[in-house]
Amino acid sequence: MESFSSKSLALQAEKKLLSKMAGRSVAHLFIDETSSEVLDELYRVSKEYTRSRPQAQRVIKDLIKVAVKVAVLHRSGCFGPGELALAARFRQKLHQGAKTALSFGEVDFTFEAAVLAGLLTECRDMLLELVAHHLTPKSHNRIRHVFDHFSDTGLLTALYGPDFTQHLGKICDGLRKLLDEGKL
Repeated sequence: MESFSSKSLALQAEKKLLSKMAGRSVAHLFIDETSSEVLDELYRVSKEYTRSRPQAQRVIKDLIKVAVKVAVLHRSGCFGPGELALAARFRQKLHQGAKTALSFGEVDFTFEAAVLAGLLTECRDMLLELVAHHLTPKSHNRIRHVFDHFSDTGLLTALYGPDFTQHLGKICDGLRKLLDEGKL
């Protein structure tokens, strides 16, 4: 007997379409204003740190693609009970990472790159486990690319250093707002 599922086919089409549309202008349709501002600031930090516009664009584009695909999977009810529990733990760990990043930005001389990098690595591993059976290896590589980029201790040290103070302030403002609104 042939197994055919229109729901599965529609989900595949939706993910494919969204992955093709993941530019910064389209992101504004799927991502709220505050998140968009944080992403724009992360792009600027990445661009300045790597001195590579294409590399910075790629990491943000990958981040948007992953975020949209995970949201589509969640909204479509593709996660089972165990995966939903893992998703809740992932959200808590991301929340903890955001609060830690804020604390490091607001309290002088508290920044520790290894702590923030460790939290991001834990988030990466949880997310990879969550989507293991739902997304392609290419999407898994995008997840690794994004988290490995932002957990780079050199990038984190630069971000919390004197040359990136303005960017860090805007990122912290956005994170604070997202936390206050319960979106992160």
